[in-house]
Amino acid sequence: MKIVKLSQAEFPPQLSETPEPPKDLWRAGQLPSRDTTLLTVVGARKHSAYGKEACESLIAGLAGYDITIVSGLALGIDSIAHRSAIKAGLRTLAVPGSGLDPSVLYPRSNVQLAEEIVNAGGALLSEFSPETPAAPWTFPKRNRIMAGLAKATLVIEAERRSGTLITSRLATDYNRDVFAVPGEIFSLLSEGPNMLIALGATPIHESADIIRALGFAFDETPLSEKDYSHLSEEEQTVMAALTSMKYREQLIEELELSPSEGNILLMKMEIAGHIKETAHGIRIA
Repeated sequence: MKIVKLSQAEFPPQLSETPEPPKDLWRAGQLPSRDTTLLTVVGARKHSAYGKEACESLIAGLAGYDITIVSGLALGIDSIAHRSAIKAGLRTLAVPGSGLDPSVLYPRSNVQLAEEIVNAGGALLSEFSPETPAAPWTFPKRNRIMAGLAKATLVIEAERRSGTLITSRLATDYNRDVFAVPGEIFSLLSEGPNMLIALGATPIHESADIIRALGFAFDETPLSEKDYSHLSEEEQTVMAALTSMKYREQLIEELELSPSEGNILLMKMEIAGHIKETAHGIRIA
């Protein structure tokens, strides 16, 4: 990856609005257009299956919009956010807690992900000189970059005391919007997002919530009215039935198919990438 030091004229202008803008910035890859809307996505490193599914589903629903996903290249929700953006055809911008040279890039297990981000048209950005290793003091500094870059910060799972909430607090300090995915009341990972919602953060239940909150016009066409003419008649019936997530048994019964016929049909559609089965049911992919 070619690492380039930015001139002051190349700095993202929104960073100049923050109290402590970086003095230097290095990049690898291509920074998004200044007209692009940036959304920072942060969350727990040790996430739950619910957090992973929420992150993947919410970002998948942003496909087709001029949105770039910003995150910190960390393990957990950060990595899921970057990969989900690439899969959805969105650009993604990683702000690691280290310099950008592959010899020090942190975490080491995500060096390949960093290359994938650049190869997909995204970028890495850091205020640390290229060979600066990660250290306890580098992460709070990079959090302010992540918060300052984006129009809004989305929190997906975080304990009450975590670096994730530092990023959301900085976003509030910088007059940016804060979004949060509600979680179950018995989970420690839900304490952070639920607290943020109680304090005024925008609750996010679906991608449409993000799209509207960022100021985009959302396509209100019901799933049942979208064009699935390229699918077989049986497959079109499945797509029409999935206006909401449904469990396999419920869907097969609704389609009036035998268990064997239904399972074969759904398996073929999942392999083809039309639908996805999760712990919470089947939905359109």
